[in-house]
Amino acid sequence: MVGVMGPELTFPDRDDIRLVEVLHALADPVRLQLVRLLDETDGAVACGQIPLPVSKPTASHHLKVLREAGVVWAREVGTRRYYSLRRDDLEARFPGLLDSVLAAGTAGEGAPTAGTRS
Repeated sequence: MVGVMGPELTFPDRDDIRLVEVLHALADPVRLQLVRLLDETDGAVACGQIPLPVSKPTASHHLKVLREAGVVWAREVGTRRYYSLRRDDLEARFPGLLDSVLAAGTAGEGAPTAGTRS
């Protein structure tokens, strides 16, 4: 079942979040940066307040992909959209996934990977 928030704001219910869609959404560096920023924030953040190195339409596209995959919530207040991370839902569906992805993204270049020795 898909929840609906306004004419364009659809998102999957917790039980309908699919791993392949979450992984696809998190695979893009800009979207991963968005998730990291939302994870570091308390509460929801307005789209225009998220510092990204992309145009507004591109940022909106990335947020839509994250929302439709079930990674973020979006709600409209007046003319603004506010986004927040669906951490509880992701943790319930895929325990440890979000923390693992965020930790791997901050490991930096040259960090040892599975099968290599430091």
